[in-house]
Amino acid sequence: MSCFLLRCCLLWAMLRWSNMQTVPATVLNCCEGEILLLLDSSGSVAKYEFSRLLLFAADLLRPFSLGRGHVRVGMLQVGTRPHLEFSLDIHDNQESLQRALRGVSQLQGDTNTEAALRVAQRLLSETGDGVPKILLWLTDGVQPGDVDELMSELKAQGVYVLAVSTVHGNYQVLQRAVTPPLESHLYSVDLDNIEIITEDLREAVIKIIHAERLRVVHLTSHSAVLQWRPVLSAGSGYYELKYKSARKTDPETRRILPGNSSWVELTNLRPDTPYTASLHPVSSQRLFKILSVNFSTLPESLSPSVVSVSDSGPRQIRVSWGPLQPTKVKKYTVEYGAFPSGHVRFVTLHSQQNTTLLTGLQPDTQYLVTVSALHVNGKERAMSVRACTQEALPALADLQLTPAERQEVKLVWQAQEEGLKGYWLSWETAHSLPSKPFISSVYLPPSSRETRLTQLAPSSRVCVSPVYSSGRGDGICCTAETHADSRRLG
Repeated sequence: MSCFLLRCCLLWAMLRWSNMQTVPATVLNCCEGEILLLLDSSGSVAKYEFSRLLLFAADLLRPFSLGRGHVRVGMLQVGTRPHLEFSLDIHDNQESLQRALRGVSQLQGDTNTEAALRVAQRLLSETGDGVPKILLWLTDGVQPGDVDELMSELKAQGVYVLAVSTVHGNYQVLQRAVTPPLESHLYSVDLDNIEIITEDLREAVIKIIHAERLRVVHLTSHSAVLQWRPVLSAGSGYYELKYKSARKTDPETRRILPGNSSWVELTNLRPDTPYTASLHPVSSQRLFKILSVNFSTLPESLSPSVVSVSDSGPRQIRVSWGPLQPTKVKKYTVEYGAFPSGHVRFVTLHSQQNTTLLTGLQPDTQYLVTVSALHVNGKERAMSVRACTQEALPALADLQLTPAERQEVKLVWQAQEEGLKGYWLSWETAHSLPSKPFISSVYLPPSSRETRLTQLAPSSRVCVSPVYSSGRGDGICCTAETHADSRRLG
């Protein structure tokens, strides 16, 4: 990029910053937590790129209420040495934060991310007030260093790691660094289009630090997993959990959970039923508000709802299905036939079986497999899947070894030619030790029918296997005796 174009881009960025007219939809008072910006400020980041990352951070954070009881924001720059631009307790209003972001200067130097992460660990562990914490890593992705262990330690202490990379490099390092799910916590974008991820990333941040901390993270027809932001510890109190279905005849369930809990699974629920759950943190040290959530269990999932295929071979296929419902199913019937018009066979299985091995099939053939369940209420449910058997791999037909010269053997073999791609030979060489044989191997074209091997070890094991497009067929192994072996044996 020319100096003139770079100056134009910088001017455009500053003008956009100072004249911004559109403010994102407000999320005031929505959240409580800590966000530490880990900003790559090294020499690998161009000045224009650095200014765009700052502008992006300003847009991202603009709607939040700041200060204790709301969102606290800090910034740590990555250079040869880490530089704490401002700590989490400095800014309690947007005007102060935005002014600070406009005044950030680039460090240049090396990308010493490891040293910066050690500072981040200290900063995020010192606050320790039970609110969710986020490390937002803004980087060009160039040579981030060995950050795996430090990122794992941060996540182990409860910190959510999110990342935005402006260069499509070292993506595996970034994948390992961030907290799942990757689709909402890791972004790799072109710098000039970085604003397209602002809303999605802000939503991901809000999900983590939203003040309403009781939420449903997993639902089935008979269970629900509730999760919350922990506000107690093992010795500081307990949680009182209550939940009840919308049916007036169902009783309310009450459970006491230890203070170090952060999730609970509710079981034996009714399918397709609305529920209300409340969680009351009880402590002698302070009062906490009661959290609540409403949810509905999923409709009953009738078997089979999933059919899968495994252990496929030339003449067999294993079929499995679920869920297993022995009290609701009388029997299962598995029908299978070559697609589209092969002879259909079937097998009947009892209600406690959810897998079977279909044998006697044709190699390299597509089959239509249908699993049907007869339920105790008389209803039937069926699900079909297509499956292919593997190509048959004919074995080597014949192998003959004949001593030739000293430490030489002549090999002659026969094999079926259809689909043949070549042959794989292996043998022990004369340099082998009894305790540690040295194996040599060679690949020969499909037209080969014989070869000579030299420098064989005494009583060497020689193996020849046919090779097809989908793998190796069964080979033949023989013990080779050279003329030298025969003389030694008398």
